[in-house]
Amino acid sequence: MKRILNFTIVAVLAFSFFSALSRTEQVNVYAQTGESEIVMETLSNRVLYGKNAYDKMYMASTTKILTAITVIENADVNEVVTVTAETVGVEGSSIYLEAGEKMTVKDLLFGLMLRSGNDCAETLAVYCSGSISDFVSLMNSTAKKIGATSSNFVNPHGLHDDEHYTTAYDLALITCYALKNPIFREIVSSKYADVPFTTRNSKRRLINKNKMLSRLEGCTGVKTGYTKKAGRCLVTSCERNGMEVVCVVLNCGPMWEVSEKLINSAFNDYNNYKLIESDNFVGFMKYGDNKKCALYVKDDVIVPLTDYERENVIIKYDYPEYCDKNFKKDDEIGKVEIYCENNLLFSEKIYTIIGA
Repeated sequence: MKRILNFTIVAVLAFSFFSALSRTEQVNVYAQTGESEIVMETLSNRVLYGKNAYDKMYMASTTKILTAITVIENADVNEVVTVTAETVGVEGSSIYLEAGEKMTVKDLLFGLMLRSGNDCAETLAVYCSGSISDFVSLMNSTAKKIGATSSNFVNPHGLHDDEHYTTAYDLALITCYALKNPIFREIVSSKYADVPFTTRNSKRRLINKNKMLSRLEGCTGVKTGYTKKAGRCLVTSCERNGMEVVCVVLNCGPMWEVSEKLINSAFNDYNNYKLIESDNFVGFMKYGDNKKCALYVKDDVIVPLTDYERENVIIKYDYPEYCDKNFKKDDEIGKVEIYCENNLLFSEKIYTIIGA
């Protein structure tokens, strides 16, 4: 049985439609220079804009977003790592680790994300999983868990390999997921970090390569990347007025400018709205001898909407009116769906609040 709540206000239909059309044309003008692009809101994972977002692409060092969250979830960031000879001297960008150095996992993560250290990537991989190949398997498992099912990772740093690829959509999903971790968020939002150089009894000052932290209002991270085959790649997160978005541009020459314009357009067009509070019951289901079980969503339903969508949003609750089976507390029993006209914008699961 479906229960539908409709907030439609028809009076502004024509005006809002043409305003939304104008904004869409404006964003498309900005998007001519990136081969693959996406803007995604971080709470709902709603795609606010996309261009070739599901095409398989090389992603260079933006790979390290997945490397970092995989390490954070599977290692103690305060543990001390002794750098071995097998993970120093890696080609490409580096913080010039030396064999015998002792650094914490967190310090190595700063080297990984601020200076894009390929030596940090391999050191963390070997420390976390015992070998690079085993760590790569863990990376791919983490990606699948997140929902990034069109990606394949063969190394922890992003140096080119024909079998190492992702999509803008997958990379945005991975980034939205990673940003929920406070350690990841702290690292990628840092403009610089001082980490030890223990074999020389000194410190390295690591300056973040991500210029967006200084040039874009509200920027919270996250990572640059470049190889000849991947081109210039950039993943940016930005928060304004309680809404955070992730922008991914792959193989994009003017990556700073395009990302900035796409992000500014997203904030001009969308605002987050709380449509359902997790503290409130969304309905009741009968069971047994005329008993009732309250139903709820576990998290507030917060969705980015344009002005037109907000005025025409439809909320549909889909759950059984009666359940003749045993169920436990927090069993998934249905779903709530957010529509604008016939377009599904967002869905969330509905759960039982008690057991039968």
